Amino acid sequence: MPAATADDFTIGVEEEYQIINPETRELRPRVSRVLPRAREDLGDEVTNEFFQSQIEIGTPVCHTLADVRAELVRLRRGVVEAAERDGSRIAAAGTHPFSHWEGQPVTPKPRYLELREDFQQLAREQIIFGCHVHVGIADREEVIQAMNRCRPWLAPVIALAASSPFWLGDETGYASYRTELFSRWPMTGTPQLFASRADYDDLVASLVAVGMIPDASKIYWDARPSSHAETLEFRMADVCPTVDEAVMVAGLCRALARTCVEQHRDGVPLDAPRPELLRAARWRASRFGLDGELIDVFAKKSVPARTLVESLLTFLRPALEKHGDWDEVSSLVQKTLDHGNSAKRQLWAFAQSGRLDDVIDLLLGETVQGL
Repeated sequence: MPAATADDFTIGVEEEYQIINPETRELRPRVSRVLPRAREDLGDEVTNEFFQSQIEIGTPVCHTLADVRAELVRLRRGVVEAAERDGSRIAAAGTHPFSHWEGQPVTPKPRYLELREDFQQLAREQIIFGCHVHVGIADREEVIQAMNRCRPWLAPVIALAASSPFWLGDETGYASYRTELFSRWPMTGTPQLFASRADYDDLVASLVAVGMIPDASKIYWDARPSSHAETLEFRMADVCPTVDEAVMVAGLCRALARTCVEQHRDGVPLDAPRPELLRAARWRASRFGLDGELIDVFAKKSVPARTLVESLLTFLRPALEKHGDWDEVSSLVQKTLDHGNSAKRQLWAFAQSGRLDDVIDLLLGETVQGL
């Protein structure tokens, strides 16, 4: 098997943020005003997204978690300051607690207008905000093999990062309702197994041939080969309110990619749970987050969320320790287990007053925490 190259296991993080009206706490379609201000300092590292009430950042290629943290702080600060100069605020969460999708203007870019035309109501309701982590893997075959092996471990990361318990003013009963909203699209969810890169490329060619997608960038699985970089892209997480949580997700994703690649290189047999179990595990993580039982797809049983997350840490510990990330990642995971993910914190804030405005205020404060 090939040795690791200088491009392996770098990290890049993309975060989608909400632009907020500070008086009404509603989503505010002001990206056309905020983005030019943000680009004065950040250039192309900040861009627009599907709706005009969204704005997205993308870090440069990072080599350490310290780099990730520094870049997220810098980019968040730049976007927050640009929004404030416009009289707006920035919040990070998988859904807005009460703003309605009706009347949300789409960003007038051809690719977004085409998505709206193709997917109609699904696109109109797609007011969601995610965190995507790119992990560099130079060998295109190894990207596929890592994707095959990471699938059983995506659900506990969904649970840790869950930040979307509200939708259209209601408690949804889900920790990550964003996961369910996005699951309605045809090219989402847990990827299937692929025998090789050629097998994956053949699927992409077939989907293009039947007119389902124009290219591989329109495949939105929870983990996928990036269409524009030599990376494995993890897309399953809600955007995290705090930088700490974002660093935790990035650290877990890199360790997961590294562990899976190393297992492939070492010839460890692939344990492939049934897709129905993986789908059930994903749903259970989005439904309960850290406050219920999740599914151990290897043991084929339900276990407390903490137990499954600790199993994930055990699986990743050799890679985390070998590369100096164990102390930070394990402590951030423990903090989340002890104090709750964002979904739990949002529900607690709402329970204190019954006011969704207080949930927004919580998110606004957490988004700038440590900046």
